[in-house]
Amino acid sequence: MWNVSGNSRLRLSPPILKPNQMSWHPQYRSSKFRHVYGKPASKENCYDSVPITRSVHDNHFCAVNPHFIAVVTECAGGGAFLVIPLHQIKIWNIPKQLLARNLTTYRKELVGHARRVGLVEWHPTAANILFSAGYDYKVMVWNLDTKESVITSPMRTITCHQDVILSMSFNINGSLLATTCKDRKIRVVDPRLGIVLQEASYKGHRANKVLFLGNLKKLLSTGTSRWNNRQMALWDQDNLSVPLTEEDLDGSSGVLFPFYDSDTSMLYIVGKGDGNIRYYEVNTEKPYLNYLTEYRSYNPQKGIGVMPKRGLDVSSCEIFRFYKLITTKSLIEPVSMIVPRRSESYQEDIYPPTAAAQPSLTAREWLSGMNREPVMMSLRPGSELLDSQPLLPEKPLSNFMVQVSPQPLEPKAKLATNDGHTLCSMLEEKSPKWATEHRLEEKPWLTNGFDVFECPPPKTENELLQMFYRQQEEIRRLRELLIQREVQTKQLELEIKNLRMSLGQF
Repeated sequence: MWNVSGNSRLRLSPPILKPNQMSWHPQYRSSKFRHVYGKPASKENCYDSVPITRSVHDNHFCAVNPHFIAVVTECAGGGAFLVIPLHQIKIWNIPKQLLARNLTTYRKELVGHARRVGLVEWHPTAANILFSAGYDYKVMVWNLDTKESVITSPMRTITCHQDVILSMSFNINGSLLATTCKDRKIRVVDPRLGIVLQEASYKGHRANKVLFLGNLKKLLSTGTSRWNNRQMALWDQDNLSVPLTEEDLDGSSGVLFPFYDSDTSMLYIVGKGDGNIRYYEVNTEKPYLNYLTEYRSYNPQKGIGVMPKRGLDVSSCEIFRFYKLITTKSLIEPVSMIVPRRSESYQEDIYPPTAAAQPSLTAREWLSGMNREPVMMSLRPGSELLDSQPLLPEKPLSNFMVQVSPQPLEPKAKLATNDGHTLCSMLEEKSPKWATEHRLEEKPWLTNGFDVFECPPPKTENELLQMFYRQQEEIRRLRELLIQREVQTKQLELEIKNLRMSLGQF
């Protein structure tokens, strides 16, 4: 739109945002996550007196897992961080003269960047593969699966960037790497070859952070519009020419950090220097982003960390947890996102199988070109991994069966301590009991965090699709279970045959 001033000069005025374009005036849409609310931790559950860094670098400054919180702290020269245990109590004996020196022992040292390092990211599925991005405009791929304590040569150096790299994000199996650069371009790179597969040079959106959205084959970026409004944009990962949708948020200047929960399809937008956290629900069809609500707080965050799903409290219907770094109070404040439910039982519909901490590939397998989905686990208390252990070395079948199911070998252990006739009768008595025990244990093995008969029927297409995938997983597990039972039966038959032969010699 052009305005005419009194001196007859034409000037370009910013566009007027319509109400339906604003994030706080969304169209109503039914969702089970519409009433999700944020619950800050009480003061006794916060971590105070933490010297949080005052660096101006736009980063999270915090990393969290179910056991520890790591926070970048303020110090001269940089590089210091604080590790706080979450579930441990330690007794310290402080000498009268206090500590003579700090602990400085490290496990490995990586030497390769010409300038300081700004970003580090672990590969999502491969063990001991680390990516680092420095102010020398390079991304280096490191293999830590070595005996050397000092590694001087990375496995791969990606040199396609022309300026400082601002963010990195992997797709769900780690076969693609998305980056944003200070030149405001988004790039999708092959992390093994270092080749740029897609590049966005769209002038209407200056990207700062980028994030893969799970298995949706989409990217979400946050940045600024040409009018310097904070903005987020959704992209097709195979076509970065024009974004699928754009949404202006506000006119603040703080960097926006996106966080995506692929289990619930919820997107969280956290602004540096803001006190609020916006959250959306992501769909595969238009409208792609559905605004839900936002968590508000008077305490602005300097940085923020996220707890992995395996560390959440499922008994309180917690679906996400942030750790806000509040420099004005030297405080780390946990904020839980909770779905209000009256029932105290495990809520299967909001806790689908999620990624476990176990890698699904070795470093050598990934470097050779293999891709594999992450190992999944159920959040139901007492459940096990939903996938078999992929990193175990290949062993003979009998040795492998000892690890998978040791119960059939109990008769064999008792065979070595009794006489021949007692052994044979004991073996015959043990086999039916063992089979009975496995029939009793069959239900938790088959459910493994999911029981079709205990869960309500699906009400939406998405729930029906999730149930279908889980049934396919159960069918696959049943087949594996049958194969294992056949092998165990053959082992028992072989044991009986060997026992009879040994008894016949006497």
